[in-house]
Amino acid sequence: MTPDKANISRRAGAILLVGTIIGGWSAPLLAQDTSQPQPAQAPAATPQATPPAPTTLTAPEAAGTIRSIAVRGSQRLEPATIISYANLQPGQTYTAETLDQALKDLYATELFADVVITGAETGNIVITVQENPVINRIVLEGNKRLKSDKITPEIQLKPREIFTRSKARADVDRIIELYKRQGRFAARVIPKIVEQDQNRVDLIFEIYEGPVSKIRKINIIGNQTFDDGRLRKEMYTRQAGGVLGFLKSNDTYDPDRLAADQQKLRAFYLTEGYADFRVASALAELTPDRRDFIITYVVEEGPRYKFGPVTADSALRDLPKEKIMQQVHIQQGEWFNAKAVEDTVTALNETAGNLGYAFADINPSYKRNPETHTMDVTFRVGETPRVYVERIDVNGNTITHDKVVRREFRVNEGDAFNAIKIRRSQDRIQSLGYYQDNIEVKQTEGSAPDRVVLGVDLEEKATGQLQFSAGYSSIERFLVSLAVSQNNFRGMGQSLDAGVSWSRYSKSISAGFTEPYLFDKQILLGGQIFRRDYNAFNFLGGERNTTYRQLSTGGGFRLGFPLTEFMTWGTRYSLTWDKVTLSKALYFTDPDLVPDPDGSGPLTGSNGPLPLACDPLKAGRYLCDELGSRLTSSVGHSLAFDNTDGIHPTRGQRFVFSQDFAGLGGDVKYLRTRADGTKYHSFGGGWILSAHLEGGHILPLKKSNEPGVDPIRLTDRFFGNDMRGFDIRGIGPRIIRVPYDDTGNLSEVNFDKMETTNGTRLVSDAIGGHSYYMGRIELEVPTSSSIRSLGLRPSAFVDVGSVWGLKTPSLIDIPGTCNPVDITGGATQIVLAPGQTAANCPTSNYTFIPGFKEIFLGSSPKPRLSIGFGVNWTSPFGPLRIDIAKALLKQKGDDTKLFSFNVGTQF
Repeated sequence: MTPDKANISRRAGAILLVGTIIGGWSAPLLAQDTSQPQPAQAPAATPQATPPAPTTLTAPEAAGTIRSIAVRGSQRLEPATIISYANLQPGQTYTAETLDQALKDLYATELFADVVITGAETGNIVITVQENPVINRIVLEGNKRLKSDKITPEIQLKPREIFTRSKARADVDRIIELYKRQGRFAARVIPKIVEQDQNRVDLIFEIYEGPVSKIRKINIIGNQTFDDGRLRKEMYTRQAGGVLGFLKSNDTYDPDRLAADQQKLRAFYLTEGYADFRVASALAELTPDRRDFIITYVVEEGPRYKFGPVTADSALRDLPKEKIMQQVHIQQGEWFNAKAVEDTVTALNETAGNLGYAFADINPSYKRNPETHTMDVTFRVGETPRVYVERIDVNGNTITHDKVVRREFRVNEGDAFNAIKIRRSQDRIQSLGYYQDNIEVKQTEGSAPDRVVLGVDLEEKATGQLQFSAGYSSIERFLVSLAVSQNNFRGMGQSLDAGVSWSRYSKSISAGFTEPYLFDKQILLGGQIFRRDYNAFNFLGGERNTTYRQLSTGGGFRLGFPLTEFMTWGTRYSLTWDKVTLSKALYFTDPDLVPDPDGSGPLTGSNGPLPLACDPLKAGRYLCDELGSRLTSSVGHSLAFDNTDGIHPTRGQRFVFSQDFAGLGGDVKYLRTRADGTKYHSFGGGWILSAHLEGGHILPLKKSNEPGVDPIRLTDRFFGNDMRGFDIRGIGPRIIRVPYDDTGNLSEVNFDKMETTNGTRLVSDAIGGHSYYMGRIELEVPTSSSIRSLGLRPSAFVDVGSVWGLKTPSLIDIPGTCNPVDITGGATQIVLAPGQTAANCPTSNYTFIPGFKEIFLGSSPKPRLSIGFGVNWTSPFGPLRIDIAKALLKQKGDDTKLFSFNVGTQF
């Protein structure tokens, strides 16, 4: 081929190439590779068009000399720059290979879409270039699951940069890799260019995200002892689908999770005695529709082993082999269990740590006997020096003072290492509530073999809150609350709080302060003032009926200090002024018109004649006796034991015994005693079992002056904590009013529905008791990390309890009343005696009102029992608790409730 023909051929190739680049608006630049994917990988996008290969240069056989060099077609680049990229210069001797290398060097710069070198026959070299376009802008289309601000920083190409195919291919691969990380292995990216003027282009990445790639099937080959379903339960990964498949978060493809599954399988088989088990291969294949994965494991189980002789060998004088064997609970002849060996090593490390050996050298050695299928185990303890604490490092506490953390350590610098005290220090720091969960005190080697450095890395969380909350609860209806609290005031560990809340039935305002370390000593001093306006009620069906109003104003202080590491004692004093009132419009009547139900004369209460008549026929004698103001001056103490591990305990127990004596002045005299205890136990990777029991008794220290009137006022009695499955104040002593009909007969009552046979709801008032007990067994269910991150903690529970100890109060039994129509003539209300009917009313100027009979129920220690499930949720509106509970055991008059919830009532 002659040089001229070669030049024509190269120019024709250049024309075709340029046509490929700018041959239309929104023309595809790259295409996806549709080749079969490799195992466990999704196919990456590769370009369809590639840069043109360097043009083959035909030159004379003999070498020539470059006489001149000219550049044509350049727009942005200087000719001298292009010549320097070609590594050519006048006077240089050249051959065909020299010009061919110059062509390759120019293409290697990725600045040119086409390059042609002519003039080889004369020595007057002409370099004709077509420059790559400049990117005007980059557009992402179709990305909904992955926002542009997450993709753009990962792209190499930028606006106002030179467009190159290699970078475009790399950007396509990078975008697909981002989608792979989100489990979308079917994602495709098609880059396109749109030509603009002045050799500029818009680069468009059309993204087809595709669905999240699920695990369609998990196949296991080679398992003989355990079926596929049993082995799948041991894996982190789950197959997609199922009734609750939408709740799963571990049914997507994740290479790291597959590697962890292999370790889980091996750990499972090792606990079952298969010491030779191995996963021969693990293959993840993308289905033909590129939507899901099929995972196949090939396993080799091997024979099952039993424990052979179990022995010990120790080089530590403080930990002889006899003491080691006391910690070993493995018997010869049992099936081999690697977990049992691991647990034994953990127990031995803890024992050595308690003796001061922080870095005890404890290693189990194994001897496999293939002939007998037994495994001999020897627990070897090497020589290790006793360790002392050289230094304690506290990191990450940017707000909290260093001493607030250090004072929770149970060991000091220079003390002998003690694993029990280190763990206790960890629990105490966690219980402060200032830091992230799962705090760990780490141990590192010090400046000498017998020195250890203790370090704790803290991540502080917000301890101050300023919240305005609005909510709704089945108890309070609509409510609003403003609370300001700081649990780490000034970074000194002090607590400061103030709050105000309002609802239809209760209002309160309070403020308090607590110093846990007074004068840098472990002495707690706290105080609080408050004012509460509370409306008591009976709550039946969907209606709530207000009974009395209690206005309380007071304050108090408390003092506490430790007796032992886990036991504390505290004392307190409070002074409270209470005023109990009733609605005059609902419960009061002109005293001149109402005779006492027990006889004639003005209405009287426990404090003598009432200035305004509280009508027992409307309110009940027990409420009329509560009216008035009282001052309560009480002093109390508490003895507490607590070795739990944090704010949301998973292990340990908590017990409190407290007493309050009212009578240090004031109008009220009693001795109230209470005790409660809770034990926590965690097991099985997230299950938390708790058992709680509490009870109390209030002893009156003065007798009532009136028969049938209890010496303990209504507001001081026990009503029991809310028992799930029952309405608030739904158990315990109560007075029920059963109506009479017009004939003077008492209505028949259905106590299960708390209504008469004709559907009339009964009025039921809880009046509390002198004694109570409550018990609870609750099992918190483990959840996935995604559910835990939402603050959800589901649980199942059984509740038991009772309130009793109240003697039968004075009750009213009247078949009806004759009310005067006109009272101007001095007519008074006539209370009918038992057995009388409407016919006993005067025929003129009187109206018959059917009466009622009060019945006293519920004062029995017999247990009430309920079972159910619920969930705690730390919602944006505050703590939320939802419970569904069924009452299995109840007493006549108890008020049951299947569903209950509370939200926004506390912070």
